[in-house]
Amino acid sequence: MDTTESSMTNLFLQLGLPEGKDDIAAFIRDHQLPEAVLVSEAPFWSDGQRQFIREEWREDADWAIVVDELNEALHADAVAARVAAEN
Repeated sequence: MDTTESSMTNLFLQLGLPEGKDDIAAFIRDHQLPEAVLVSEAPFWSDGQRQFIREEWREDADWAIVVDELNEALHADAVAARVAAEN
């Protein structure tokens, strides 16, 4: 049984990415996605990372909440641009 706390830091560890606060912020800033691109289909993931994200999200597993948070963060610029354009 996996008892790893589901957090953004631990998600980045699971994905094999640098997990420091500044590293996570830089990754999110540098990898913004258009609204139409699913987080699991982002071009910057390796096959293993993509599979982990898909499985965790699809199964609504413990990681799903954190994957959803990452999804929202990676789409923040696109959502903000759409909202600004609508106003």
